[in-house]
Amino acid sequence: MTRLVPAWTCLLLSVLTPATAAQPVFRAGAATSNITPPLGELIVGNFVTPPAERVHDELHARCLVLDDGKTRLAIVVCDNVGVSREVFDRAKRLVVESTKIPLDHLLMSSTHTHSATSARSTNSVNPDGELNDYQSFVARRIADGVRRALANLAPAQIGWGSADVPAQVFNRRYHMKPGTELLNPLGGSDQVKMNPGVANPNVVKPAGPTDPQVSFISVKSTDGRPIALLANYSLHYVGGVPTGEISADYFAAFADKVQQKLNADRLDPPFVGIMTNGTSGDVNNVNALGPKRGKQKPYEQIDKVATEIADAVIKAHADVKFHDHVPLRAATRELTLKVRKPTPEMVDRAKRILSGEIKPPGTLNEPYARRTLQLAESPDEVTVPLQAVAIGDLGIAAIPFEVFTATGLEIKAKSPLKPAFTISLANGSYGYLPTPEQHALGGYETWLGTNRVEVEASTKITAAILDLLARLK
Repeated sequence: MTRLVPAWTCLLLSVLTPATAAQPVFRAGAATSNITPPLGELIVGNFVTPPAERVHDELHARCLVLDDGKTRLAIVVCDNVGVSREVFDRAKRLVVESTKIPLDHLLMSSTHTHSATSARSTNSVNPDGELNDYQSFVARRIADGVRRALANLAPAQIGWGSADVPAQVFNRRYHMKPGTELLNPLGGSDQVKMNPGVANPNVVKPAGPTDPQVSFISVKSTDGRPIALLANYSLHYVGGVPTGEISADYFAAFADKVQQKLNADRLDPPFVGIMTNGTSGDVNNVNALGPKRGKQKPYEQIDKVATEIADAVIKAHADVKFHDHVPLRAATRELTLKVRKPTPEMVDRAKRILSGEIKPPGTLNEPYARRTLQLAESPDEVTVPLQAVAIGDLGIAAIPFEVFTATGLEIKAKSPLKPAFTISLANGSYGYLPTPEQHALGGYETWLGTNRVEVEASTKITAAILDLLARLK
């Protein structure tokens, strides 16, 4: 027999039954911290290091904090040629002390502008004991930037996309015609040459690939206010900066143009545009097989490159699907690598060069002689930090080297998280990371002192990164 339940009983049950838990609110906040060095500090990026005499555009640590209601992530990108692990570690400790963000949820990187003061150690595989004044300043400003971004957290939506900009990336390592002399400052010879010059009749073909893809993440408040846009492009830097001038290069120019094109000027809180350095260790903006450029004004090429990338991103941005909520995850791992060591013959040659006993042809013999002796006295191993971040289904790899494009393409192809991209010079700065195949060809990026870790390092790092991404799937 069917029993009828009185209406008042149903009403009472509906009142007493707990409601389904509400979906956590996704939030985002962004901010910048000025990290411009004092005038007089040395500008690095080349073998000549002039003092800074003028500031064309200020340098910043650009900070983005994401919060899914349970997990927080912070991504920081510094306008610097390279920031040592020790500086980033100091900044992370300061952040952890003052926020609820776990240490392994902090991703910090450098853009690799060649017109700024360095925050690297003298020897990345044997770091200095104490931070210098500028390094301490950068660490403090990074931490302040993250705290300011946290203060700007607001309910938000997030989406991502990509666009191709193939006309601004060229592999800078070239095979040359048989018989072309390619001596290196270590007493050997190479099979490829970096930056052989435009319209050089001895150039045959590039020695590696390029990645034309610009990946980007866009964040806006639930009422439509643009909060931040973080992009990733595998282009080393552009240059064309006058001697003695400080500049953040195309990375900052892109950020400024994206802000304009999104009509995000003078918002409160301010919009933050960010460009990260992808896998560009063997890529630049010069086409050795193309026609020579006409004479350009300072910053003209930077403006051209930044405009083309920003235009492509804004076009793709119109099709971005924004999400009200995505889960956030992060994982880290320490990987120990062997440090490359010179042979006894290389050490002897270096000492003879520095004493003036021998004077081989070329202009880089003395700098590489000093690097040879430095590595001879370095530890046999170095431990480097690797990191992976997941934002919904999107994966980000973070590697503390100037990574070659082939490695970045492999990570994109094999990543269990799609889409995926790699941020170079992340959580440290340990020099170039050629693949074993490129090591066999020689060239600047593979020279002892430019590269400081074992030949198989890129293979080991790729495997470790893919494992971290799989853990976040």
